Amino acid sequence: MSVKTEQAAIVLKDFQLHEGDTGSATYQVALLTQRILDLTEHLKAHKKDFSSRRGLLKLVSQRRKHLDYVKGKSEENYQKLIGDLGLRR
Repeated sequence: MSVKTEQAAIVLKDFQLHEGDTGSATYQVALLTQRILDLTEHLKAHKKDFSSRRGLLKLVSQRRKHLDYVKGKSEENYQKLIGDLGLRR
């Protein structure tokens, strides 16, 4: 694993509901947020990479759908999740 991957794994462990959890909505939102941040950094350096820009928009859309699901299930968990990830909403 690279240094960046190891750091991401440590951060993502905070959002797992149990050991080995990779499918819960909160974990998915955290994972998508990490990927969005990485792609954002990439696009700062490569402004004309339109394929990656399209992928970024798809990831943002997926994250929004997962956040809507979490909000529908539990408003309290939703507020905690966006607070922990530092998302504006």
